[in-house]
Amino acid sequence: MARSLSSMILKGISRLPSTRLSSQVFGSTYQNGMKYSTTLSNDPDTHEDFRATSKLETSGISAKDVVEQDVKENPVMIYMKGIPDFPQCGFSSLAVRVLKQYNVPLSARNILEDPELKNSVKAYSHWPTFPQIFINGEFIGGSDIVLNMHQSGELKEKLTDIAASKEKST
Repeated sequence: MARSLSSMILKGISRLPSTRLSSQVFGSTYQNGMKYSTTLSNDPDTHEDFRATSKLETSGISAKDVVEQDVKENPVMIYMKGIPDFPQCGFSSLAVRVLKQYNVPLSARNILEDPELKNSVKAYSHWPTFPQIFINGEFIGGSDIVLNMHQSGELKEKLTDIAASKEKST
């Protein structure tokens, strides 16, 4: 009897329509009941205060100028996906963890927030991928290069002066 009961249950389950875990509707993705929007709304009923805007457009400074200023004014500058406290990709996370080992002031910009900034950084460094790390105005590379420099001791040499100046100022 138990065998026939379990057989009936399995047959009943197999007749249920299979559910899709993911579907795409009008630029939005539904996964496991959660909606992830992939497009900006052009809804005319949305007040202009709530519409998405580029921070660079409203500042009057070009993205190229922002990158040049960032690299010049910040001893350690990282352009990454996410922010140092919440990286949004494994490579960015790795780069931040390596740099934090040296107790240096770390400046960062999230390239996911502004496509124009992302393209300007690529043009400035002539490097296609992220994260991108600059130390004392010099383009170093991505997370793989920073990790190799860390392992060889070369990164410690580059960051010694920055760490020393941070200790003097505190």
